[in-house]
Amino acid sequence: MACTLALIMAGANALALAGPGPGPGPEPDPGRAAADKAATYRVTAPYQQHANGVRAGYRPDQYCVFDRAGGTGALGYPHFNHAYDNSTDPAQPTVLFYEDDGKGGKRLVGVEWLVHDRDQNLKTDDDRPSMFGVPFKGPNRGNFPGQPVHYALHFWLWKKNPKGEFTTYNPAVTCLPGTTRPQPGPSS
Repeated sequence: MACTLALIMAGANALALAGPGPGPGPEPDPGRAAADKAATYRVTAPYQQHANGVRAGYRPDQYCVFDRAGGTGALGYPHFNHAYDNSTDPAQPTVLFYEDDGKGGKRLVGVEWLVHDRDQNLKTDDDRPSMFGVPFKGPNRGNFPGQPVHYALHFWLWKKNPKGEFTTYNPAVTCLPGTTRPQPGPSS
């Protein structure tokens, strides 16, 4: 892992030395995307130790989240730091995702940025952000009471996602039996 991180950092540094790319516009700047990815790796590396993520203000959800829409995969256990809501800073993801490591602990697998939709209208998207040259998904309804309509970008930097590094759910992440939020029962 350290070797991979060193290669990413070296590539990002070389691209940064090459000078600024084309800047904002229709074509993403690959140098900027590489540098931003390297920043995310660097900042989240200490959070591989679960206690460091919690100490940094990321509050764990007790439940593991999986794709209830019938797809495959999961997010793992989300850990939110709402101080970073609306961040598009690669060093300030709103959410860290952990999975069970099989030894009673948690392993960091990915991150997510959440940006609130300006007009809270699911039918408009003129304020859609992007990072790494990738547009955020959404706008989406809130996933829990009080969460506004928002855009989201997932980045599977610590566990490969066979469906793509920015795909929402990761089929390589699983939730152990009994760790997911109970479904509400039928209404009486």
